[in-house]
Amino acid sequence: MSATSQATIEPYTLLRAALSLFKRPPTDLEAEQLLQVERQARNEYEIETRVINSTEAASVIVTDQELAQAVAEVRNRFDDEEAFEAALEANLLTLEALRAALSRQCKVNAVLERIASHSPKVNEVEIGIFYHSHPEKFHRPEQRQARHILISINPEYPENSRENAQLRIQEIADTLKRKPHKFADLALKNSECPTALNGGDLGLLSVGKLYPELDVALFGLKENEISGVVETEMGFHLIQCQKIHPAETISLKKATPNIRRLMQERYRRTCQRTWLASLPAVK
Repeated sequence: MSATSQATIEPYTLLRAALSLFKRPPTDLEAEQLLQVERQARNEYEIETRVINSTEAASVIVTDQELAQAVAEVRNRFDDEEAFEAALEANLLTLEALRAALSRQCKVNAVLERIASHSPKVNEVEIGIFYHSHPEKFHRPEQRQARHILISINPEYPENSRENAQLRIQEIADTLKRKPHKFADLALKNSECPTALNGGDLGLLSVGKLYPELDVALFGLKENEISGVVETEMGFHLIQCQKIHPAETISLKKATPNIRRLMQERYRRTCQRTWLASLPAVK
């Protein structure tokens, strides 16, 4: 085991690992979780130390402005200065210790960015090969914008007995036949689904996102058409198709910017990993 692994774990690295793994500070973790966080923190700190000790890091300088911005980003996560200082204390950090840790992190990031800048550039041939090798990534199935109204069935409540629920949904359906433009208003007033607050809005849907019965109903409608009453295990529904977005295969030209971005990021990460693997271990 290296000297870095044997040493006390740097508090900021420990905090960062805990937030990354469990979205909670080390003080809120169970014993097994803390052991996992400690392992990751030691590994991260050792890798960072190898980066800091590299030849490439010698010419990298973290400016006062960069450091001040990094500190400000951390401070701005808290409601006020008192909460910020309390968090530092709870995680065994002082402001100076935080500054030092952030300076180290900024330098590591700058070195890795410099290394990544040497990665090869993606060319048009590679983009074309990727596009034609992954056709499933560039086909968008038909999607539909929809709203719905739900009246649930719950025998424990008289108004939600199956019979009463069916009467209520039928009354709403009859109203919508005369006033289809009132769908959102009626959803807000009557629907027992959380989407009622947004006028029953279900968002943009593809096949398979809803109960099968609702899928069949929705994808059988024309634009602005409202279904008849549909029953699922939840209760009775009415669903409205607001807009149809036909299936589409994205062209190579349209897909090129995203493919280039994806492949370039892969090249950058590969370049960084290869360089990191070449660095000597910390003694």
